[in-house]
Amino acid sequence: MRGARVISKGNKLHLQLDQGTGDLFLNEKLDREELCGHAEPCVLRFQVLLANPLEFFQAELQVIDINDHAPVFVERDMVLKISESSPPGTAFPLKNAQDEDVGRNNVENYTISPNSYFRVLTRELSDGRKYPELVLDKALDREEEPELRLTLTALDGGSPPQSGTAQVYIEVMDINDNAPEFEQPFYRVQIPEDSPLGSLVVTVSASDLDIGVNGKIVYSLFQPSDDISKTLEVNPTTGEIRLRKQVDFETVRSYEVDIKATDGGGLSGKCTLLLQVVDVNDNAPEVTMSALTSPIPENSPEIVVAVFSVSDPDSADNGKTISSIQDDLPFLLKPSVKNFYTLVTKRALDREERAQYNITITVTDMGTPRLKTQHNITVLVSDVNDNAPAFTQTSYTLFIQENNSPALHFGSVSATDRDAGANAQVTYSLLPPQDPNLPLDSLVSINADNGHLFALRALDFEALQAFEFRVGATDRGAPALSSQALVRVQVLDANDNAPFVLYPLQNGSAPCTELVPRAAEPGYLVSKVVAVDADSGQNAWLSYQLLKATEPGLFGVWAHNGEVRTARPLSERDAAKHRLLLLVRDNGEPPLSASVTLHVLLVDGFSQPYLPLPEAAAEAAPADPLTVYLVIALASVSSLFLFSVLAFIAVRLCRRSRAGWGGGGSVPEGHFPGHLVDVKGTGTLSQSYQYEVCLTGGTETDEFKFLKPLIPSLPVHDTGRNVEENENFRNSFGFNIQ
Repeated sequence: MRGARVISKGNKLHLQLDQGTGDLFLNEKLDREELCGHAEPCVLRFQVLLANPLEFFQAELQVIDINDHAPVFVERDMVLKISESSPPGTAFPLKNAQDEDVGRNNVENYTISPNSYFRVLTRELSDGRKYPELVLDKALDREEEPELRLTLTALDGGSPPQSGTAQVYIEVMDINDNAPEFEQPFYRVQIPEDSPLGSLVVTVSASDLDIGVNGKIVYSLFQPSDDISKTLEVNPTTGEIRLRKQVDFETVRSYEVDIKATDGGGLSGKCTLLLQVVDVNDNAPEVTMSALTSPIPENSPEIVVAVFSVSDPDSADNGKTISSIQDDLPFLLKPSVKNFYTLVTKRALDREERAQYNITITVTDMGTPRLKTQHNITVLVSDVNDNAPAFTQTSYTLFIQENNSPALHFGSVSATDRDAGANAQVTYSLLPPQDPNLPLDSLVSINADNGHLFALRALDFEALQAFEFRVGATDRGAPALSSQALVRVQVLDANDNAPFVLYPLQNGSAPCTELVPRAAEPGYLVSKVVAVDADSGQNAWLSYQLLKATEPGLFGVWAHNGEVRTARPLSERDAAKHRLLLLVRDNGEPPLSASVTLHVLLVDGFSQPYLPLPEAAAEAAPADPLTVYLVIALASVSSLFLFSVLAFIAVRLCRRSRAGWGGGGSVPEGHFPGHLVDVKGTGTLSQSYQYEVCLTGGTETDEFKFLKPLIPSLPVHDTGRNVEENENFRNSFGFNIQ
């Protein structure tokens, strides 16, 4: 057909033309809603082009709608807020559903799911669209049914009809038609009094059937007192009631207050809170001292020392108390009237045993845990003069060096008194001596305050070696008490006396010469120097020394006993006369000494008579007064000594007249010569010797002369010869009086 073809608006060809038959075909399925939307009628315009000659023909194709679309709600969920105060008949428009179809195929009707409150009406707009309208048939009650969920259905007019649904949520808007109500009208709560600040007391709870502002509850204390306002606080939102101040059972035992709950609409409800404070053992007992006596006198019977009361503000067992003191004290607690106690002594107290007592009164309650209070008191014991002074020693031994300076402090005595104050002040004094001949007042004095002893004058050991006296100590109590102590004073020796030679005598008379046989062996005892020292101890220890001899080396002296012996055998060449100068020295510091001259005559035998030579006599020396006194004293001592020796000799002679000599060194039996004296270990002699005694004439006084021993100790094999010599000697000499 002349090259015919279809031309439509736009690039998309919905139609095609069969060139052979001229039939018009659809290229694809037509969608009216896509081509025309909601326009009605839906016309599809196109042109047919013919060639040779060129011609245009206008044509239209009307598309008829079919019900191929269901209604659709743009908002599938719709929310309505309706006040519960809305009256029945109130209409609430809803959003319509959309259907792409047109005409009868579009939305025709709306329905609502069954319910007790609402129905739906279909309304039509001026453009023909239809929308639903929700109508309230029954008054709403939010507290009964706070919300409704309905299904709205839109139906079109097609055949068969199609539908679409939407969910309608109806929220019933509250009005303040309900007041808050508490779960309990009365709250009873107990809380310990030691609960810390901020502790939760109780949580009150009120509910309001309303919602929103009308159901929002605020809690508060209703008309509280000042004390409650300071003690409790309430959280306005949560209803928590907490402590804002420490509670004290002993101050306030309970609190009662109204709690108010108010909603947002101004409606309110109330409840009552009774807060009971529970006692805990938080108070220690208290001790109140009513009377205290201190000091108390010693040696007194039962005395009330203190009166006190005990209290504990806690209750029940927490307020019950037990009182006690230390077990080791002589005090006793006695309960008196209610909660009062007296502290008394168990026995008489002794201040000297203990002058002060620290007493701890312990009061313990019966609570859990137990609390206690300790109250310390100090009780002093006053003194009574019931103790005499006591010396530190019952007897004192003091030492003082002789020749001391006057007023020398040489010792002290000390006494203590267990009392106190004036009762313990001690005064010292010298008591009259038991020996009436002891001039104590001129020897010693004592310091009355401190007991120091002083020597009033110089003491002489040789005149007074020791003395004793008693001292007294007296206190100043009323009545005064006293005690005594014995003091022994030992005078210590000083080396103030030189040795004095008893033999040989050095009194200016003709000397007594010692005879030594020329046949004497070495060690032959020539003589013995006898000396004494008026001092004592080591000051009287004497030593002997040979200072000068006519022939040195012939004689020697023993340092400790003064024995003069031959040092070597004698010969004919040795001189017949010898003069020995000996020194006697004591052991004092410094040492003192005396010298003595000894004359020795060597003889061939004792058959020759011997008379002292006049020239051997020592010239008289001028006598010093002190020497004279010393010589007189020593002569007295010597006389007493010689008298003792003679008495001893007489006793020995009587015995030896009945007994003979025994042993190898003994003499033949027979009468013992009367001119020999046996002295055993007296004075400074260390062995037994027999001495010849001769009386010399030419002097005013007779004197003894101790000669050489007649029986020296010799070896056994010489015994016979010596005995013979001694026998000849005894026959040759006797007492010589000139």
